[in-house]
Amino acid sequence: MSTDVSAVSTRRPQKRPNGQWKIDGTEPLNHNEEFKQDDNGLNVRERIETIYSKQGFDSIDQDDLRGRFRWWGLYTQRRPGVPAGAHNSLPPEEVDDKYFMLRVRIDGGALTTEQLRVIGEISREFARDTADVTDRQNIQLHWVAVEDVPEIWRRLESVGLGTTEACGDTPRVILGSPVAGIAADEIIDPTPVIQEIAQLYIGDPELANLPRKYKSAITGHPSQDVVHEINDFALVGVVHPDHGPGYDLWVGGGLSTNARLAERLGVFVRQEEAAEVWHAVTQTFRDYGFRRLRNKARLKFLLAEWGPEKFRRIIEDEYLGRRLTDGPAPAAPDTPGDHVGVHRQKDGKFYIGITPTVGRVSGTLLVQLADLLEKHGSHRLRTTPHQKLVVLDLPEKEVEAASAALADLGLDPRPSVFRRSTIACTGIEFCKLAIVETKTTAARTIDALEERLADVADQMPVRLTLHINGCPNSCARIQTADIGLKGQLLPDGDGGTSPGFQVHLGGGLTFVDRDEAGLGRTVRGLKVTAEELVDYVELLVRRYLAGRQTGETFARWSHRVDESELQKEAEPA
Repeated sequence: MSTDVSAVSTRRPQKRPNGQWKIDGTEPLNHNEEFKQDDNGLNVRERIETIYSKQGFDSIDQDDLRGRFRWWGLYTQRRPGVPAGAHNSLPPEEVDDKYFMLRVRIDGGALTTEQLRVIGEISREFARDTADVTDRQNIQLHWVAVEDVPEIWRRLESVGLGTTEACGDTPRVILGSPVAGIAADEIIDPTPVIQEIAQLYIGDPELANLPRKYKSAITGHPSQDVVHEINDFALVGVVHPDHGPGYDLWVGGGLSTNARLAERLGVFVRQEEAAEVWHAVTQTFRDYGFRRLRNKARLKFLLAEWGPEKFRRIIEDEYLGRRLTDGPAPAAPDTPGDHVGVHRQKDGKFYIGITPTVGRVSGTLLVQLADLLEKHGSHRLRTTPHQKLVVLDLPEKEVEAASAALADLGLDPRPSVFRRSTIACTGIEFCKLAIVETKTTAARTIDALEERLADVADQMPVRLTLHINGCPNSCARIQTADIGLKGQLLPDGDGGTSPGFQVHLGGGLTFVDRDEAGLGRTVRGLKVTAEELVDYVELLVRRYLAGRQTGETFARWSHRVDESELQKEAEPA
């Protein structure tokens, strides 16, 4: 029997499908895609209300528990005592606790004191007084039992809040400028756009099965205060020479284990078309995003394959049916984007940016804060993408008294550099993926650095960011920090392990002292244990202060100097 050699030699291997709906069809290629297609994640709410809350945790279907519950802001939390890294070897039922983290969705970070008080009361009654302000402008509660979820929803929704699509393969919370509509130097107020997107599309079943999470950010403030470079979709305020104020469109940012900064599409988006453009980009992700492999399913991977020119052409040709206007890039910020401190509003009142340490608060504190604000004439506040809070609408005569009262609550409007600039993820206390503790470690580190570096406090820059993450997934944005710490278990020299961190240095997003975003530098073998952390950061900061050039930021210094200057063992030059 003969073989057709020419046919064999020219046959090319068949490319495996990526699960792109518009190219490969909608046949599920993994279990996550199967359960999403079997039943829309939004439908689980009815089962929570009518079955699971009445029959208890053990009645919950497994695909609902570890899948669809996320569509309503619910994750099982880590069972106390489960060792670090156990999620890689133990079955999930041995890692899961029978309690949940519940994420309250706060689009644009906008809250009234009434809403804040309700969240605080829910925390005290149903969540063991826990609460964290996240770097996605949400508030997270812990120790929530499924039996209590319907009542929690009822109370949240009675004041206009909710948990719809706070997690899951959905359009997550829309980040917004914490000073939207009130800053004197604002280019354009994004509030109407955020509200329109939320009203039209959040909870829409047609957008509730995306390849993975989808993060949005919109700001009209010149400080570019919504970390737009690491979001899937972002609009940044600009002024077009012919069309006036509007937005510059960015797509495809994201960190985790494969960091990629967003790219401009080079278009100018008018206020009245912004929600439609958001919808077009979101549908593009839904229809063309990669679904076969979960670790390749974010929008950044599609943008990397297509490039910005093709991406723009697809949204224009297939979803908008028109060409978008070319537009200018945003100017470099000239004010800090964390809004810490006291600032005058455009109406003559004042806003104050305050600093809960790494976002860790409590239900009791939230209620106290609501009472304090109302006492001083304020009824509004905002969360920020930096785990901070911004209090709005304070009369001038109340500013000093309110500032002192806030400081007494541990919410200092005039914090040290590290209290201002440190963020930390949830960590091993509650997160099933975390390897090390973060919140307490961060708080202790801040306290120690304030004491140890008191002699050089007047030499410190306005901001020096320290981001502490409990695992490689970068919820605390380690690659974009001056000092980013990725949780790891390190050899202890006796055959065991101890908690520690891999170090990233010199990353950052656009800020008043940085014209563009960049990822941090890793130094071969540079790791510190949790016990060494304070010593190392103190040493590093002192080296920077002693060796920096005039006007040189920590990020520029850490990229310029030899690796020996960054090692914990080396002596300062």
